[in-house]
Amino acid sequence: MQNDVSEIVGELEKIEAEVRQEFGSLTAQQINWRPSPDGWSIGQCLDHLIKSNEGFYAEFDKLAAGTRKNSFWEKFSPLSSFAGSFLVKSLKADDKRVKTIPSMTPPSDIDAGIVETFARHQEGLTAKVKAIANADWQKTVVTSPFFGLMTYKLDDGMQAIVEHEKRHVRQAKRVLESGSFPK
Repeated sequence: MQNDVSEIVGELEKIEAEVRQEFGSLTAQQINWRPSPDGWSIGQCLDHLIKSNEGFYAEFDKLAAGTRKNSFWEKFSPLSSFAGSFLVKSLKADDKRVKTIPSMTPPSDIDAGIVETFARHQEGLTAKVKAIANADWQKTVVTSPFFGLMTYKLDDGMQAIVEHEKRHVRQAKRVLESGSFPK
């Protein structure tokens, strides 16, 4: 099966455009406004996406250079197919709140330029996706950079990145649409 690089790139570009459209004209106060003490601001959602995507960069760079090999666990993990489809499915649903790991928790004060930072990040992520276009996304199994025992096919990992971004953009839009959001 051929990697659908154009689909992934197209989705990442749509997300970038949506973020610019929805949040590009917000003030620093609006970017950092939180709907509750434990809720994330728009800026925190975007910062989290940047950090979590960067967790994959080392693997992408090895794949692009042709130096990456599946580890023993990645070769023989019986759960890789299940884990990947489960991950993608769970990211599509907003009904369950998931606590993030501490290293992916964004700071409380985000620079007002986060929308532009996110847009530049998306361009870099898109370049990395294009650079691994020739890797076998079905046979390459990767380990989650966040949960060491979770493995999944690279194809599922690419879908998970897109769905994770969509999930947090939906979350940021709910913040924007909150009745208490500063106008």
